[in-house]
Amino acid sequence: MLSQNDEFAFAEIYNRYWKHLYFSAHNILQVKATAQDAVQEVFIALWKRRNDIQIEALQPYLHQAVRFQVFKAIRAEKTDQDFFNRLALITRDILFEDPVLFKELETLYQQLINALSPDEQEIFRLHRDSGLTYKQIAEQKNISVKTVEKKMSRSLRELRFGLDDAMMVITTIYLLK
Repeated sequence: MLSQNDEFAFAEIYNRYWKHLYFSAHNILQVKATAQDAVQEVFIALWKRRNDIQIEALQPYLHQAVRFQVFKAIRAEKTDQDFFNRLALITRDILFEDPVLFKELETLYQQLINALSPDEQEIFRLHRDSGLTYKQIAEQKNISVKTVEKKMSRSLRELRFGLDDAMMVITTIYLLK
C-alpha cells in the first residue's frame, strides 16, 4: 500500500516502528536529538523512495536503515574531530619551529572563519571555542541537531579547502629547510 502512495499505510508503519527504532538509535548515540534525527531521516527516505524500492521484510529494512543513519552521524562527528586533531598537531609543530609562519597561518584561519555566513560562524565558534556539543548548540539556537551538523560540515569543508593550499605551501617550506 505504501508504494501506492497510501498515507495511512505510511502513518501505520511510522506508528508501529518509530519508538523501537528511536530506542535502538538512542542506545548507541546516547543523544536524544541525534537519535530522533536518525529515525526521521529513515522515514523521510522511506516516503521519498516508496515507489522505487521493493521491501521484502519491513522491520529488518528499517532497522538496517537506522543503523546506517547512526553510523553516518558517528562518522560525521569523528571526521570533525580528526580534522581538528591533525590541524592541532601541525600548528603545534609550526608554533615551536616558526612563530612567524604560525601567526600567518592563524591569520588565514581567522579569515576563513570570517568568510563563513554569520550563522555558520556562530555555530562553528560555539562548537570549537565554547566546546558546546551539537545538541547543546541546537537547543541554544532552537534548531535541529541535523541543521547544526550540516552547517558544521559546510564550515569544515570551507576551512579544509582554504587550509589545504596553505598546508601545501607550509609543507614545501619545511621540506626546503
